[in-house]
Amino acid sequence: MSDPFEMDAACPSNMTVRRAGSGIVAAPTGVSSDTFLVQMILSSRAEGEMTAMRAFLGPGVITHWHSHPRGQLLFVLDGVGMVQRAGGEVIEVRAGDSIWFAPDEPHWHGASPASPFGYLSVQPVKDGTAVRWYGKVEQEKRS
Repeated sequence: MSDPFEMDAACPSNMTVRRAGSGIVAAPTGVSSDTFLVQMILSSRAEGEMTAMRAFLGPGVITHWHSHPRGQLLFVLDGVGMVQRAGGEVIEVRAGDSIWFAPDEPHWHGASPASPFGYLSVQPVKDGTAVRWYGKVEQEKRS
């Protein structure tokens, strides 16, 4: 799978072990302010199944605006990040924090300017997708 966001047809049908550090690739262009790394943990286009990924963002790297048709749970693994829902304030998050974005709620998330940011994201599939991408986050929206 060259594009880590190109989902498999369904989740594995049997127990599957993914070894630490395996399958880490660069996220596709056009989804963030700069390159970041992702590790797909669960990949599916099947209705109602879960997708999950681990992301590693360098200081100042943020995603573009996006939403998830059935919502998204982020769990911060390390570093200091920032999250914002459309119309809301930018909120700083740290290791151990969890963030819920409601279904179809436009938002972005990323690393603070001075810290890398690692997180686990989990989102279910609806209509063959787990994410919808929009445009770049304007600089003035980040603060």
